[in-house]
Amino acid sequence: MPSHNDEFTSLAETMSFAPEETNILRAYYRYLLQLGQHFEAEAVITALAENADITRDFIKFFTASFDPSTSCSIEERLAARAEAGEQLNRSIQALDAGTSREILSAYAEVVQATVRTNYYQNKETLAFKLRPTEISFAPLPRPLWEIWVFSEAVEGTHLRFGMVSRGGLRWSDRPDDFRTEVLGLVKAQRVKNSVIIPNGSKGGFFPKGLPDRDAEKELYAQMGVDAYKLFIGSLLDVTDNLVIDDGQESLVHPENVIALDGQDHYLVVAADKGTATFSDIANGISVDRGFWLGDAFASGGSIGFDHKEMGITARGAWEAVKRHFAAQGHDSQTEEFTMVGIGGMAGDVFGNGVLLSPAIRLVAAFDSRHIFLDPNPDAAATFAERERLFNLPRAYWSDYNTELISTGGGIFRRNTESIEITPEVRSALGLEDSVTALTPQELIRAIIAAPVDLLYTGGTGTYVRASNETDADVADHTNDDMRITAADLRVSVVSEGGNLGLTQLARIEAAQRGVLVNTDAVDNSAGVETSDHEVNLKILVDRLIAAGEIEDDERTALIEAQVEEVGLQVLESNINQNILLQAERLDGGELLAIAPEYIAYLVDNAHLERDVEFLPTDAEIERRASAGEKLTSPELAVLAAYTKLWLTQALVEEDFAEDESLADVLDRYFPSPVTAKYSPHFWSHPLRQAIISTKVANELIDFTGIASVYRLGKELSASASDIAGAYMTVRGEKNLAERFEEIRQLPAHTPLDGWSSKVQDVRDTIIEGIRTQLANK
Repeated sequence: MPSHNDEFTSLAETMSFAPEETNILRAYYRYLLQLGQHFEAEAVITALAENADITRDFIKFFTASFDPSTSCSIEERLAARAEAGEQLNRSIQALDAGTSREILSAYAEVVQATVRTNYYQNKETLAFKLRPTEISFAPLPRPLWEIWVFSEAVEGTHLRFGMVSRGGLRWSDRPDDFRTEVLGLVKAQRVKNSVIIPNGSKGGFFPKGLPDRDAEKELYAQMGVDAYKLFIGSLLDVTDNLVIDDGQESLVHPENVIALDGQDHYLVVAADKGTATFSDIANGISVDRGFWLGDAFASGGSIGFDHKEMGITARGAWEAVKRHFAAQGHDSQTEEFTMVGIGGMAGDVFGNGVLLSPAIRLVAAFDSRHIFLDPNPDAAATFAERERLFNLPRAYWSDYNTELISTGGGIFRRNTESIEITPEVRSALGLEDSVTALTPQELIRAIIAAPVDLLYTGGTGTYVRASNETDADVADHTNDDMRITAADLRVSVVSEGGNLGLTQLARIEAAQRGVLVNTDAVDNSAGVETSDHEVNLKILVDRLIAAGEIEDDERTALIEAQVEEVGLQVLESNINQNILLQAERLDGGELLAIAPEYIAYLVDNAHLERDVEFLPTDAEIERRASAGEKLTSPELAVLAAYTKLWLTQALVEEDFAEDESLADVLDRYFPSPVTAKYSPHFWSHPLRQAIISTKVANELIDFTGIASVYRLGKELSASASDIAGAYMTVRGEKNLAERFEEIRQLPAHTPLDGWSSKVQDVRDTIIEGIRTQLANK
């Protein structure tokens, strides 16, 4: 383990610690900083040095917990650890109140929350696996597991909300608070993952000592890759492996790792900002280490589904656009509309998104380099030009054919001091006549606040906050001078192809002002669901190879042949979620009546943090009911997600999916060519129970309503499995699959009353059928 030379180095000398033992204290200090405990290093050193016995007890506690050379059972180790922890806490509480006691108490909490480490593997990094729920000062929401990685070259964290969880790894540019960045992302990821098998996770790492990016691009990139490799390796250092020997599966702990948390072998990652091309690197490490997931460890690699080529995230977000416009009696695919956007044509989500309708009239857009203005665009001509740019190897707005830009428009670099505002742009952006020039920051604010039909976010950054939030609340300092409030929005529809385009409070405020908006978790969930299909398909295919059903050299072709059908399956989920949210918006009075009771139930049973998710208080719900107001779509999206998470977990815990009559759920989940040939092998899939439970839970909620299972459970004294089982019977008897498809195919101009009536008819059929099934049970 490399040595450091900083304030902590002196502890090795004054307290006779080995350098690597001092590194334990150093690593925990860096973790405390990321948790928001901003102790000065000098104060920490003073506290540790002046309380030497307690500091030595920290190391003794760590050693007693994790030294593999100590011969004892896990039970004996846990008992000794508990006793040592109590003594440590008593010693700290005996100190006089003050900074030193506060520091040592913080150390005690994080050390005692640690359940695994790679310390005894003598690696270049130090990794701690922790239970954040046992850290009283950890910011909310607190994940089930966290892996903290520390070294001279990289620091990083991985947050995981369930035993089976998945999400991307981000190359962060925020050295002091990347955990805050990751926590904000994983909140959305957790809600987004309600439609897929795993719960939400997210990781972020910060490479240290990078050179100037522009001056030394190759070195900068290589050091980033090296840091990523260290981070990935450290995560795997403390993760179990699933080993198959003579056809028998067994879980194996990593060498020289004491696991105080039982078994834990499901670790799956994905690409994110800064790591879009890194999946093959992660998969290479996974394969080299013999990790059971092989190249299913990181989705989006060269073998699998190319999200940009599929355009799947944008296509999923566009289903929200189509549903919102249809609610206004407008067909977004055939009737022209105006739009502003965040992103560039080289980007996956933005580039694909602005090619999803020939009716788009893109008035303005911006990315990190340029601002694009076309105040009176020709829909057909500009669509063709965007398509040309998207197909270039690397396109910028500066590559756009300016001859196609309408009078008064243009393309401007964001590093320009001032940009002339023409009369045409003034009119398109709804600016005062007195505005003749704006800085790039001012112009971006004007674009986001433009009086157009659609705001589409396809890039990174949070550009809209609530009126009662500050820029500091948003925690995206890079974009502080380009952000508007929800009250400034003048669009009728928002679709978030990118993450965190608006804060949740901004979404709620915008919805209350009449804007049709969901959440980023709903709008851009297609990408994560596609990755989930890829992972589960790869797991299946590898088992088919092991069973001799296919040859190894057939694997890639078989996986890649399923791309189109998987894309359609995923989009069906997006359509269904938008149907659910619109149905609840149109008939929200019934849910509002039980909202206080139901939210409390989810708090108790689904780990819902009401304040963190900005759900209304009971008093606010009562006020809305009196005023004839309803829950907004962003609030409904949160409740729907936590409902699905709760129901899925309940079905898993009740062994609902052990019934082999549910095998047809797996047949529908996997692509039809795979099902036709290999369905007998589906039941051996290690995630079959989770797949069945997740798919049934999602379909049941999407077509009966957010609180339907809760209501039926109370009314009939029935378990989640009872209700889900009855639903599956009704599904077959009433040909519900055909009726679901009829609703999905309703034309955009279907009157809302007629649309709502058809949805309600299906809901009534299902609920009455469940009642009948359970009454006759």
